[in-house]
Amino acid sequence: MLERGPCLYHCVVLALGLQESILAAACSRIGRRVLHVDRRSYYGGNWASFTFSGLLSWIEEYKQGSVVSEETSTWSSEIQENEEAILLNKAADRTITNVEVFCYVSADSEEGGEVGEAGALEKQLQTLACAAGTENIDPSETENQEGQSDAAPEGELPSEHPKASDLVSSTQEEDPSALSLEGNQSVSGAGDQAPAAELPKVPEPKKKALTYAEIVKGGRRFNIDLVSKLFYSRGTLVDLLIKSNVSRYAEFKNVTRILAFQDGKVEQVPCSRADVFADKQLTVVEKRMLMKFLTFCMEYEQHPEEYSDFKEKTFSEFLRTKKLTGSLQHFVLHSIAMVSESASIMDGLKNTQHFLQCLGRYGNTPFLFPLYGLGEIPQCFCRMCAVFGGIYCLRHSIQCLVIDRDSKRCVALLDRCGEPVFNPLVVDQRTSLNPRCNLKQRREISRAVLITDRSVFKADSNQQVSLLTMPPSEGRSAVRVIELSSSSMTCMPGTYLVHLTSPSVRSAKEDLEPIVSQLFIQYSEDDTGCALNTEEEEKPRLLWALYFNMRDSSGVDRSLYEGLPDNVYVCSGADPALGSDCAVKQAESIFCQLFPEAEFCPPAPNPEDIVYDADGSQPGDAGFGTPVEAEAKPEEDAAHGEEREGETAETKEEGSGTRKEEEVETLEPQTETCSSADPTPPNKTEQA
Repeated sequence: MLERGPCLYHCVVLALGLQESILAAACSRIGRRVLHVDRRSYYGGNWASFTFSGLLSWIEEYKQGSVVSEETSTWSSEIQENEEAILLNKAADRTITNVEVFCYVSADSEEGGEVGEAGALEKQLQTLACAAGTENIDPSETENQEGQSDAAPEGELPSEHPKASDLVSSTQEEDPSALSLEGNQSVSGAGDQAPAAELPKVPEPKKKALTYAEIVKGGRRFNIDLVSKLFYSRGTLVDLLIKSNVSRYAEFKNVTRILAFQDGKVEQVPCSRADVFADKQLTVVEKRMLMKFLTFCMEYEQHPEEYSDFKEKTFSEFLRTKKLTGSLQHFVLHSIAMVSESASIMDGLKNTQHFLQCLGRYGNTPFLFPLYGLGEIPQCFCRMCAVFGGIYCLRHSIQCLVIDRDSKRCVALLDRCGEPVFNPLVVDQRTSLNPRCNLKQRREISRAVLITDRSVFKADSNQQVSLLTMPPSEGRSAVRVIELSSSSMTCMPGTYLVHLTSPSVRSAKEDLEPIVSQLFIQYSEDDTGCALNTEEEEKPRLLWALYFNMRDSSGVDRSLYEGLPDNVYVCSGADPALGSDCAVKQAESIFCQLFPEAEFCPPAPNPEDIVYDADGSQPGDAGFGTPVEAEAKPEEDAAHGEEREGETAETKEEGSGTRKEEEVETLEPQTETCSSADPTPPNKTEQA
């Protein structure tokens, strides 16, 4: 019989998604003992980022089903008479479905041989169905090409990444400008050559075709997100990163441009005042009308008479009354407010105001993107949890929850060996609960990940990070397109990583393939030998594509889980929205239910502000709960201040993940107070 011992943990969190990671960090920060468990071997769950080889291994995992079989005989005898068990992990993870892979580039390497990497798939011109096999793996080729998912189980965040000079394909050797990492730098491949007028008949050299073998070789340069999102500069997640001081663990890049698709072509949307007046395609009248409308949206609460008659109408109908041209209406509706034609006027005004309020905080657009992918953010919160005493256990499967029949509460969880009693438990939406806890309603997200050879919108710089919204059509919702260049540290130089996201209607391929065909053309080995029209030449070539559906349970209320124990809380997965407000609000909501009187993610102390005793030991409660305020003498205060000033320029926190390849954004505006004990903001991350 299982012995009921004392609580070893205040909170046990299953899975390492964004909500679970934020919640674990918040609990650990106030001094609670946290056990964070995941049956997988990598951080992030469905919010993870993978290298190219790691993504291929992830695809193979879902192709094989990864069914977890557990023997009940090892624990069934440990259940007492007044208890019952809810089995977990009885079936495979069903949150990812309809996985389809397409490869359009040549599989041959320059030397004529094949290049293999762990988890690499064979190149096929047709879809690589779930029954397809993988390539043979050559250990000599894969020795130094382990993916991010292989390094994650060690419990450390990736602190070193290959430099741009490590993996340079023949394409980048011909075009040195592809290695430029300055997002706002004008890049021209022919800057040092003679003017075109001197050699009018000499054709420009063609780029060498990129092969699948080169993509596999440079696979460690990719950081491919399963969930594609951006951060509003004044959104809840950015505010939480600043408040909790977790932002010191990551670096960010400002999204450089907002794009729109209109009349069959891609156009750049003027967002700020400077963009509006610098735009050469808008007339003077259009500029004035647009600025007048955007100014009204910033202060629309002060002018209710302007929209009081339209409260029962849609935002698109309201735009038609503002004397905006069709092009400007399209920009505002789909690229600034980012709402549908049927959205209410209040939703449209609120979204437009939020968009405008986020401008200028970190750049010329409202959005930020984390370097090395969105998967860095759950890892940052996991690091904070570990710093304050959280315990992490990956590749560890929980067999069942033990439920007391009288109190209807979960009193223990059991793995193969059994675990002592604990208090609250948080499980994520991937956990296979008893059928009585299954969801009554489910939604899905259609996702596509593309590797292309050029940007969808040509510009002077090839290091852009772009957001494009494809308007909805009959039978299809709006599709969000995020295009990342190598300056975001998510793809190899000479390529672009494109993410497509929309609510699902059918399978991901059926939902998103029409959009892909509008923006891209499939790479063909015969392109060099056939003439293409001007429109086809301007379109990027599609080198590789992945389609899959992901479950969206963000709209499922707790009441829809039948028979859920009182102290078991379920986190939903990713939602199709552009921001991460839903994840932060859900984590905060669960935290407030667990600890109503505690502060959610209070500011963490800076290492240089921690005061140690004479023997070098730290005060018992420093950093947990309410910060311990040491009584320092004036002369000691001055001495410590001088020491900190001298150490600030030399000290850099170990594991902060600072990379020197690029000048990036740091989430530490001067107006923010990062510590309740010390108003001085922490040292900014070093900038290149």
